[in-house]
Amino acid sequence: MKRILTFLLIFLVSGCTVVRIDTSNLDTIVSVVLSKENTLYNRVGKGYKYYVPRGVTYIDTDDLNDKLYSNGNYYYLYVDVIGYYNQKIVDYQEKDDVYYSRKISKEDGFEEAGYLEITKKDQIYYVEFVYNHAKIETAVTEADLKDAILNSAYILSTIQFNSEVISLMLDKEYFTNREEAYDVFERDESQEDRYQLTD
Repeated sequence: MKRILTFLLIFLVSGCTVVRIDTSNLDTIVSVVLSKENTLYNRVGKGYKYYVPRGVTYIDTDDLNDKLYSNGNYYYLYVDVIGYYNQKIVDYQEKDDVYYSRKISKEDGFEEAGYLEITKKDQIYYVEFVYNHAKIETAVTEADLKDAILNSAYILSTIQFNSEVISLMLDKEYFTNREEAYDVFERDESQEDRYQLTD
């Protein structure tokens, strides 16, 4: 009995901890999620991979653009592998004439630069979230706004690039030197006897 109690005590003390995020404030959501180092992934694209959180469904990929879905809303993820390869720096100026505008910079302790801009028109909130050489765009109602920011922050913070694959994708000489012209209608004399009909 003592062994069981000891085991349970050790399990409870050393078990996983649950981190709750205050989702009542957009600033808090962004700060908490983007400040955590996360190496999870469950989606792999051309030269990149990322984590799709529970409740979000992957729909389709068109080149380097992924379409995701959650709770009646579509999320459009654009991955900028060229910007990553060239180490492009995001330059954003906060705006006063939109619903929400926040610059995300390395000076504030984040790993990457970016921004979150939300524009409200009628009762729809248009979200443009840029971070880690990628962008998510979506249009949601007020009821889904905080979940959309939370999901987007998780996805963007988990994007990991594969430099070697991207290098190969962008190296034009690598692919052009391996192309071979081939004419399927050209006759090959060495194969002529192979196709003769016999009586």
